[in-house]
This record gives sequence, C-alpha cells and structure tokens, in this order.
Amino acid sequence: MVILIAGTTHTGKTAFAQELMEQYKMPYYSIDHLKMGLIRSGRTKLTVNDDERLVAYLWNIVKEIIKTAIENEQSIIIEGCYIPFDWQKDFSDKYLTEIKYFCLVMSENYIENHFSDIIEYENIIERRLNCGCVSKSALIKENNLNLRLCKKYGLNYILIDKNYDLPLNL
Repeated sequence: MVILIAGTTHTGKTAFAQELMEQYKMPYYSIDHLKMGLIRSGRTKLTVNDDERLVAYLWNIVKEIIKTAIENEQSIIIEGCYIPFDWQKDFSDKYLTEIKYFCLVMSENYIENHFSDIIEYENIIERRLNCGCVSKSALIKENNLNLRLCKKYGLNYILIDKNYDLPLNL
C-alpha cells in the first residue's frame, strides 16, 4: 500500500507522516528531500522558488517510485506539496487500488484562531529556515484553493477546523 499525504505548506504533512510511520511501521518519504537533493546536486536548474514547475518535475519521478513500490508489494508513505491534484490519471486501476490519498486542509477558521500555533510548530519534524515568509492570508488562500481542488477532483481530504486532530486509522 502507498499512502500519499498532500497539502500546502505548514499543514503538518511531515508530522502526520511521522505519526503514521510509527502507527503502521511503514517508512515515509518526503518529496522535499528529493527536491533538495536534485537542487543541491545541480541535477536541475530549478530552485526552491519554482514551486509550479517543481510539481511536474518531481511528480515524474515520484509516480515511478510509487509504481515500483506497488509492483514489489512494498508499503510506503509519501508526503509533500508536489503531488498534483490530477495524480490519478497517471495510474491504471491496478495501481489505484493500492494507493490511499489524503490532502490536509486547514479551514480559514482554524488558521485565524491558531496562526501562532501553526508558526510555533513549523519545525516540529524538520528545521525550516525562519524567513517569516508565511502569512496568515497566504495560508488561507492556499488552503481554500486546495479544498476547492480536492472537491473538483473528488479527492480525500482531512479538514482541520476546530482542533488539530488527525485520524490515525486509515
């Protein structure tokens, strides 16, 4: 089984993947690690600021990792913001039955009432460079867009509204 965890920045994808790894004894892989490895090694001219172009670039690699894991009957959790919303088009039914997808989406209410917590916990698993470049309005906009796209493509999403409680039984 492959579990995909998507969502915009600061939604807790990596922390959720870590919790699922501990619960299900499955390894997880952060697409950010692939991104930084390719950028730092000079294998791409893309930079960390090229988010839209990175989605297509990284997804071409990640989708083949997913197929390989399924073909070898291996389980893995893959998390990152570089999973396109139309990801299902890249897999036949044989693969789709082995993939569970979840997008973490914070409601406007949650962001408004917990923005300081979101910033406080941004380094809970991985250290980020504290650039102060995440604004409340940008988070609201990105999460609203992700919710609309999840609905448009019929994708599973976990809405974080009043409290940050994520289900561990998938």
